[in-house]
Amino acid sequence: MTMSRLLKLTSSVVLFLALTGTGLAAQDRLVRLATTTSTENSGLLRAILPQFEKATGYQVHVIAVGTGKALRMGRDGDVDVVLVHAPAAEQEFVAQGWGVNRRQVMYNDFVITGSPDDPAGIKGMQDPARALAKIAAQQAVFVSRGDNSGTHKKELALWEAAGIKPGGEWYREAGQGMGKVLQMAGELEGYALTDRGTWLAMRTQLPLQVVVEGDPRLYNPYGIIAVHPGRYPQANYQGAMQLIAWLTSNPGQRLIAQFQVNKEQLFVPMALKVAETQ
Repeated sequence: MTMSRLLKLTSSVVLFLALTGTGLAAQDRLVRLATTTSTENSGLLRAILPQFEKATGYQVHVIAVGTGKALRMGRDGDVDVVLVHAPAAEQEFVAQGWGVNRRQVMYNDFVITGSPDDPAGIKGMQDPARALAKIAAQQAVFVSRGDNSGTHKKELALWEAAGIKPGGEWYREAGQGMGKVLQMAGELEGYALTDRGTWLAMRTQLPLQVVVEGDPRLYNPYGIIAVHPGRYPQANYQGAMQLIAWLTSNPGQRLIAQFQVNKEQLFVPMALKVAETQ
């Protein structure tokens, strides 16, 4: 075969691969997802994302941080899509033009955990603001995320509802993810606000118990948002939209509903009504 014929054949193969999509560069198949430590600590993403990757051919690189940092990474164009749990901050992110196509994915709730000794005497309370007020009055140890995460934002809103600005030796700001905060609370025999998913995934490893739960203010919804392609043309918008579509589809929602730890469901799907047993 002459060199000219070889070059023509090679060019034809490259063109065919480009047209069929099988020759896409590796980076075009990579979706960078910034999400909360709760989705990582709970084991949810490790359980369901392989099904997305198998169905679509995309690979997801998960970066687990607090909601505040996840949204900041989106604003900086460092990721393609964010999955977080702070509705007001999510709406602002979209309103300011950093993200598009925000969709609700799932929810669980927050709980306050504490040591079995319960030094503040709050076990069984439903009003989280009143419970926090009692913790402050007793100066019982409280471990805060302190990281501008969705959990931290919820905690600050509850302190505000209690009319208290927490501080002092009893109030420990960890600047860590949810799993680390629960470990610290266990070691210090203190209290902590946590999402129920992380709690259920870790409770057998912790000397803690749920002491406050059930108030509507503890509702914890998760939303997913694609980074705006107009601001960041280099973002993998197509991959982000594929992930959003899959997580809010019947297959994705069904897997979320089926995900359990110790026979307990950690998240409830929001995008579609699916049977938990399907």
